Amino acid sequence: MSRSTKTVGEVLIDILEANGVDTVFGIPGVHTVELYRGLAGSKIRHVTPRHEQGAAFMADGYARVSGKPGVCLLITGPGLTNAITAMAQAQQDSVPMLVISGVNARATLGHGRGKLHELPDQRAMMASFCLMTHTLLEPGDLAEVMARAFTILGSGRPGPVHIEIPTDVMSAQIPATVPKAAPRLRPRGEKAVIEEAARLCAMAARPLILAGGGAVAAADAIGMLASRLDAPVITTANARGLLPGHPLAVPASASLHSVRAEIAAADLVLALGTQFGPTDYDVYVDGGFPKLDSVIHVDVDAVQLSRYPDSRVSVLSTVENAAADLLSLVPDVLPTRGGAERASLLRQSARSELSAKMQHEVAILERIRTALPGLIIVGDSTQAIYAGNLYYDADRPHGWFNAATGFGALGYGPPAAVGAALAEPGTPVVCLTGDGGLQFTLAEIGSARDAGARVIFLVWNNDGYQEIETYMIDNGITPEGVKPSAPDFVKIGEAYGLPSWRLDDISELEAALKSAAGHGGPTLIEVHERHTRGLRL
Repeated sequence: MSRSTKTVGEVLIDILEANGVDTVFGIPGVHTVELYRGLAGSKIRHVTPRHEQGAAFMADGYARVSGKPGVCLLITGPGLTNAITAMAQAQQDSVPMLVISGVNARATLGHGRGKLHELPDQRAMMASFCLMTHTLLEPGDLAEVMARAFTILGSGRPGPVHIEIPTDVMSAQIPATVPKAAPRLRPRGEKAVIEEAARLCAMAARPLILAGGGAVAAADAIGMLASRLDAPVITTANARGLLPGHPLAVPASASLHSVRAEIAAADLVLALGTQFGPTDYDVYVDGGFPKLDSVIHVDVDAVQLSRYPDSRVSVLSTVENAAADLLSLVPDVLPTRGGAERASLLRQSARSELSAKMQHEVAILERIRTALPGLIIVGDSTQAIYAGNLYYDADRPHGWFNAATGFGALGYGPPAAVGAALAEPGTPVVCLTGDGGLQFTLAEIGSARDAGARVIFLVWNNDGYQEIETYMIDNGITPEGVKPSAPDFVKIGEAYGLPSWRLDDISELEAALKSAAGHGGPTLIEVHERHTRGLRL
């Protein structure tokens, strides 16, 4: 017999299901157990990390690959503060994340009486970087608040949303109505604005497209538009794999001189879903990115459109909608602009601009890609990832992402790779992490095993924070604090029950990856710059 009422915690699970949530990440505690009351009877899978930061990083990786919000259930106080780093990374990289936390009972809020896990004002702390934060003081407001949260997550520029529920509200009884999915309001450019953008596209003699992370969902339409305009497509790190193998694709950073020269030579730049942030456009902080005189800037966020560059046409729209609208107006037959030749020359010049060491690292990344076609590489801040962000061509959308952009959080890779693997269980996922970064979230190897996540943890061991050590030396600073000791990662992997091995020679990499991919769960492979022959020039 159906019930006329349910607890807030039970209805919350119903609402999550109605909005397409199939996985949540969290560590249950006394401040959230009532949110779990309806979980066992639902179709939602619960994944338990070893740390709340890991929960939110998992949600991040899951969201990037699935396209759906990553969802966390966290206790009040330390559970939520542990996740702030990962939530801030999601804010920087525009990743949809829904964090539902506990908070102490309503009558205690703001009194500072030393309640367990108490903060002076938890919601105010989250308001500094969340798209929305709300304290559910009235149980009957649950459906309305959750609808607003999901609409925000699915409509404009994505990011973290936070809902906190007091412990006494979680167990309150409310009507057990059938929840509905929240509306997604995807902006579309005004007709006159799109028409002007199409006119400029048709007139351009040397057009060029800059595609950021906000463009990935529109890969097919962008490919058709680029072909029609005969325009090279330069992708930021978060857009790599947008047009795999396409003759117009240029998987190179706009921080490289050759790429900047091509951008400067364009008479029209079509900027799609990109923030023009320094970690993509000025990674060396030399201020050398060219001034753009003729830009069509497409973004879902009006605030982003108000920032650099001063665009000729600003289009408030999803990239999917804008690309489709432009395709309907730009003529099918346009004069050739030499786009494929420009793109080919730019790929060659951009790659040759890398140091010999970086070119070697990119070649190893390409060996990984060749060994496991269609794979996802989830990176941490390590030297091979830095090289790949400058130049690497993923062979699929969402096939390359990492924490070495935007907020730049170490320890991102292992839990984010777990989330990615759970979003696409049949896809090979390689977590490329350094010995330093892995130790930030080392225990999430155990979470991967519990969840059966088929992640290959590829540990690039260079005995410390080599990137920082090199930076210190280059700037005349005696290196200090850059040699943290590391455990035997193979033994650590084996202790968690993972098949684990260390390569003697880099020539063994492809076979090792294929063997690891055939395993039914997580594995670990270590390559060491001093002990693996061929890893370092």
